[in-house]
Amino acid sequence: MARAGEDIATAPIDLAIARIHDVYRNWNRDTTVAQMRSDWDAAFAGSTAPVTCEPVSAGGVEGEWISPANAPEDRAILYLHGGGFRIGSVASHRDLIAQIALACGCRVLAINYRLAPDHRFPAALDDALAVYGTMLDRGLKSGNIAFAGDSAGGNLALAAMLALRERGLPLPVSAVLMSPWTDLAATGASYVSRAEADPIHQRPMILALAKNYLGGQGDPLHPLVSPLYADLTGLPPLLIQVGDRETVLDDSVMLAEKARAAGVDVSLEVWDGMIHVFQMFRELPEAHRAIASIAAFLNRHLQNTAERASS
Repeated sequence: MARAGEDIATAPIDLAIARIHDVYRNWNRDTTVAQMRSDWDAAFAGSTAPVTCEPVSAGGVEGEWISPANAPEDRAILYLHGGGFRIGSVASHRDLIAQIALACGCRVLAINYRLAPDHRFPAALDDALAVYGTMLDRGLKSGNIAFAGDSAGGNLALAAMLALRERGLPLPVSAVLMSPWTDLAATGASYVSRAEADPIHQRPMILALAKNYLGGQGDPLHPLVSPLYADLTGLPPLLIQVGDRETVLDDSVMLAEKARAAGVDVSLEVWDGMIHVFQMFRELPEAHRAIASIAAFLNRHLQNTAERASS
């Protein structure tokens, strides 16, 4: 939304929306999934952030360590990208991940989990769990690992923590969820109340992505598919950021309410005038402030764990 004195046609948020529309307008019913993935990566790939990027295979999953200078070796963030479980990659999210790594002064392991429709649920979840297991096997402590993810990646971060809890395995110390997609049944009132305000996602598109992820017989109410329907007891502290123009706004609001009721430490930030995963757009002042808030949250929990371990 434009601020006083701004030309609404060139407001930063409008430029961000235009970048997305430039990609979408080239797609039609005949566009292949491979082309969509290539277009998305081309539109958002690239970063000039001063980090090192090291390709890695962890648990049989390809990924990349994205590290700022002098980052401690004993702490890490596992990042799960968004894209509706259909598109997106480390390449498309590298700049966002790099900005988070720089702000935190912490290494980030970002992964290319398997995507639908080639690989439906639970393939992506299995990949996330395999990578986390490899991080532990290689000497990182669970209390020195945080999860972070956007959109479908936020869903995946939650589902991974729920699966770990059910298996009696150690959970990460905290998790950051940006515009998390927590309800694949799309029941939130915001799918109606924000339909005109959201320039990107409408409920039919969300339901189509859910079907793509699940296949014809999948259950969108399964707690590892839609964490909104899970028992959230025992999850670590959560930071949830969402834009108030999003049709998926209630995926965050309802999740925060349910998590608090289950005794989880939750911080919910609803950002005025912002769109889905606005943190990806460096032209937005709000993106910089949101990443600073993410860094403060992650560092508070990661450093507290390190301090307890050394005391």
